[in-house]
Amino acid sequence: MHPFAKDLLEWYRQHGRSLPWRGLDDPYPVWVSEIMLQQTRVETVRPYFRRFLERFPTIRDLADADEDEVLALWSGLGYYSRARNLHAAARRIRNEHDGVFPRDYADVVALPGIGPSTAGAILSSACNQPLPILDANVKRVLARVAVEREYPGRSPVERRLWEEARQRTPARNARDYNQAIMDLGATLCTSKRPLCDSCPVRRHCGAHAEGLAEALPTRAPRKEKPVREAWLALVESEDGLLLERRPSTGFWGGLWCPPLVEKDGHTSEDARATLEARLGARLEPEERLPAFRHTFSHFHLDLHPLRLTWGGQSGLADAERTFARRGDRDRLGLPAAIIPWVENVP
Repeated sequence: MHPFAKDLLEWYRQHGRSLPWRGLDDPYPVWVSEIMLQQTRVETVRPYFRRFLERFPTIRDLADADEDEVLALWSGLGYYSRARNLHAAARRIRNEHDGVFPRDYADVVALPGIGPSTAGAILSSACNQPLPILDANVKRVLARVAVEREYPGRSPVERRLWEEARQRTPARNARDYNQAIMDLGATLCTSKRPLCDSCPVRRHCGAHAEGLAEALPTRAPRKEKPVREAWLALVESEDGLLLERRPSTGFWGGLWCPPLVEKDGHTSEDARATLEARLGARLEPEERLPAFRHTFSHFHLDLHPLRLTWGGQSGLADAERTFARRGDRDRLGLPAAIIPWVENVP
C-alpha cells in the first residue's frame, strides 16, 4: 500500500465523517448521493437525499415516476439536468439491467450523467472496487501533493492528476480510501486556509514543503458574469397561475415556470404583446412588481415580475402549458427562486 494511503486511512478511522450514504452495499442510494453532491454542499444534500429515497426507495420506483415529480423533489438543489439524467439512467437500468444497478465499470460509465469519477465513487463505495476518483476535493488534494502548478481544468493536467489518483488508490479497501481523501479535501485541505498542521499526509505533500499550499491549485482566470434580463409573466385566471415547461436545455431545463420574455430593451407592453401572440389570448395588465436577481454559475438573471390577467377562454390545449392552483403547483417542479413569487397566487 502506498505510504500516502496508509497515513490517510489511519486518520480516516478516527476522523471520517458520518454520512447517511456511507457503509451501504446497495449502489442505488450511493449513486443518488453522488449525483446530488455534484457542486452542492453536504449539509444542503442531507434533507434532499432523505426525501428522495423515501419517495423513490428503489430504482424501479424512480424509473416508473413521472419526470415532473422527480423535478419537484429536486427543486432547490439546482443543476436540474442532474435530476433528468438520474431519471433517464434509472429507466435505462430498469429496461436494460432488470432494475439492478450494474457492477461493471463500463456499464456504469455509459449511464446518463455518470462520468469516470462518479462511476469510481459509486463502485468503490458500494462494492469496494479498486477504482480511483477525481472530484473537486480530490483534485485539490492531489494538485497540492504533486505540486501541480498549472490549472487543473486543462486536459493534460487532469490526465496527470488521474495518474496520481491511480497510483495512490489501494487494491484493497478502496472504499475507505476514496471516502478518506474526499473527507480530507472537505475538512482540512480546503480551498482557502488549508489546515496543514493537522493534515495526516503533510509529510507527503510537496506544496506544504514548498510553502505553496494556499497558492495551489492554480485558479481559473476570473471572468465577470454576464447579466441577462427577462420579464416574468405572472398570468392569473380563475383556473390558477399560468405555467410553461422550460426547454430541456438551458437554465431551469424541464421545470415548470411562469412564462419568461427576454427583456432586451422591450417594455412591459412589448412583453405583453409578445405573450399574447405566443398564447393566442388577450392579457390584461395589472401591475409591475419589484425586480430581483437570481445568480447561476455562469451568469446573473434579472427578472422583472409582471402581473397579468388571462382574458382568453378557460383551459389550454397544450401539453407544455397549464393553469395550476397552489395545491397542484406543489406537485410540479418549479424553480426554487420562483416559488416566493407564486405562493400567494391562488
